[in-house]
Amino acid sequence: MTAALSHDAHTEKQFGARAADYVASAVHAAGEDLAALARFGALPHSAVLDLGCGGGHVTYAVAPHVRAVTALDLSQAMLDAVSAEARRRGLTNVTTRQASVEALPFADASLDCVLSRYSAHHWADVTAALREAHRVLAPGGRLGLVDVVHPGPPLLDTHLQAWELLRDPSHVRDYGEAEWRAMLAQAGFVPGADRRWRVRMDFPSWVARMGTPGPSIAAIRALQSGAPEPVRSHFAIEEDGSFTLDVMMIEAEPDGVSD
Repeated sequence: MTAALSHDAHTEKQFGARAADYVASAVHAAGEDLAALARFGALPHSAVLDLGCGGGHVTYAVAPHVRAVTALDLSQAMLDAVSAEARRRGLTNVTTRQASVEALPFADASLDCVLSRYSAHHWADVTAALREAHRVLAPGGRLGLVDVVHPGPPLLDTHLQAWELLRDPSHVRDYGEAEWRAMLAQAGFVPGADRRWRVRMDFPSWVARMGTPGPSIAAIRALQSGAPEPVRSHFAIEEDGSFTLDVMMIEAEPDGVSD
């Protein structure tokens, strides 16, 4: 019997083989949420951490406006692709580190800003990762997170999580706003403002980017086809399976910074 992989090892295996796809991904490379997160992190002379960097698009967006950016990910293959793309773009202030978000290889209070986009739904222990982000932030530092959020009602939540897991077995959960605020507070942050967007997922590229097997694709399509009207309406499910997600950006500061 083949030994079961840890969650981190499973995630690294899932994404390592897809590194080039994520660097080239149109939905990751652009969007109002990316622009908003980059503006939030554009603190002159700051040291920024891109937490769970994936294809590196937060790194590329914020690097021209800060002193240094460290792109951190579990996958060395992903980091190699990010390094190559940063060099291609002439970004000389970008470095990479391979590590878990739950055990950051940085000294206490050594960073000015921690950013993360479309990564946290893969983390096995979000609160532990947020505690680590809190630890490495200097006084006056800030945290900015962007991720898919579930839309609230259990019916919609269940369908969303099922699609996500079938598409990518490293998926853990798309959290809701209340869950995010509670986890941030538990990790020592003061949650601040949030913003929302609706982002369309092109189904063929969504599954191709992850290399989703045919039977899993068929299962997602079967769930979509059999979904009740509230699900079909909220996610704007199209004939080819394309659909629209809820995305949120939330800002936070360590306790004691905000009034």
